[in-house]
Amino acid sequence: MSQRPDSNVNYVTTGPESVRVEVLQVINYEYRRRRDIEINIRQPEFTSVCPMTGLPDFGAIIIRYRPRDKIVELKSLKYYLLQYRNVGIFYEHVVNRILDDLVAAVDPKWMEVCGDFTARGGMNTSVTAVFEGKE
Repeated sequence: MSQRPDSNVNYVTTGPESVRVEVLQVINYEYRRRRDIEINIRQPEFTSVCPMTGLPDFGAIIIRYRPRDKIVELKSLKYYLLQYRNVGIFYEHVVNRILDDLVAAVDPKWMEVCGDFTARGGMNTSVTAVFEGKE
């Protein structure tokens, strides 16, 4: 846990190592031999913490992927994403971390994770990371 030393308010945050990837569960994609599909998941209430200020960051996480043999179970994904609520992490890092964790769990043919974050300091930020798997 860390707190902002230059602030009168104690913002207690955790680091990315506190996120437990084993929360993610997968299930078989039963139509894998019949057709490819694209899955789109939007979590519109994602929160994490700015590691510089300790203030909350808000945004949407959009996950798009083409499964190979497995798909992510949605309740487990919700609980996985909720873990970031008190994590001090930059936008660019959280999007890459989510992508890495999901690719390891699901082994997709292709996956994209986008973080569309609300304005801070008058600027909106959108960050996208892509995994190009082997067919």
